[in-house]
Amino acid sequence: MQKVRNRRHVGHVVGLWRYPVKSMGAEELAEVEVSWHGFAGDRRWAFVREGVARSGFPWLTLRQRPDMNHYLPSFADASQPDKSPTVVRTPTGAVHEVTDEALAEELAPGGAHVIKQDRGVFDSFPLSLITTQTIARLGEMVGSELDVLRFRPNILVDASDGAPFVEDDWVGSVLRVGDMRMRVDKRDGRCVVITIDPVNQERKPEILRTVAGDRQGCLGVYGSIVEPGRVATDDLVFVESPT
Repeated sequence: MQKVRNRRHVGHVVGLWRYPVKSMGAEELAEVEVSWHGFAGDRRWAFVREGVARSGFPWLTLRQRPDMNHYLPSFADASQPDKSPTVVRTPTGAVHEVTDEALAEELAPGGAHVIKQDRGVFDSFPLSLITTQTIARLGEMVGSELDVLRFRPNILVDASDGAPFVEDDWVGSVLRVGDMRMRVDKRDGRCVVITIDPVNQERKPEILRTVAGDRQGCLGVYGSIVEPGRVATDDLVFVESPT
């Protein structure tokens, strides 16, 4: 007999995004299938800089191209993202298949090539989650409203108790999000990418300084999949307790 898990309601989903190409623009979703390797189609492609393939971080990202999130990837068949051809619309409106060498040349004239990994090209874990309250509180701390896409989450949760940074308390727990269950593995260590405005590419270094000084360099959380399933906006989020 399947055990009934004790659970506590902690919020609901207000945003879902995947990033078919690492560091490129987000694709906003109303619902998504989550497999053992994260959101279907998430971060399956990445550009590797020539000459640094053996380094610990060979990827071409917003660090080198702050406008990279203005390149908008999508799938020819959105119903089968892991099997569909991936195309990229550039800021000028041109459309390329992600494997087109002309796209790599435009992104990195010094040299880059694209790779695909069916398990996803993740910095740490396949899921990232943050709450609206955390983003709002950080905005208060730095004196400006912050776009959620600075933080490139998969899942944005509105916390039921209204407190910022509550997701830190979920580390080590299992969350039920829609039909999917995820383990919250660790806090999300942040880098210079969060200083880059996703719209105009202006840099705001005080964001990272504040996160480093007040939040031990972390904002939001990373997680892995315990039970695959479908997630949709407005789904309730629960913290599960051992039975």
